[in-house]
Amino acid sequence: MTCFAAQAKYQTSCKRTRCQHWIGSPDNQNCVLIAAQNGPHTLQKIGQIYGLTRMRICQIEKTIFEKIRSSS
Repeated sequence: MTCFAAQAKYQTSCKRTRCQHWIGSPDNQNCVLIAAQNGPHTLQKIGQIYGLTRMRICQIEKTIFEKIRSSS
């Protein structure tokens, strides 16, 4: 069972601050995977979750899409 599945099944909050998916946001139980389950977010909302600007999130998104395109 994955971390995400276990949290969803037991409706529990993750407190593992060293986990690569941990984020400091009470709205999504501190897990980026659970935050993603709540549906799409704006660049502004994602920036607030990670403590980054909307523009930085846009730059990261662009880089990810370029990597995906180049690997296909």
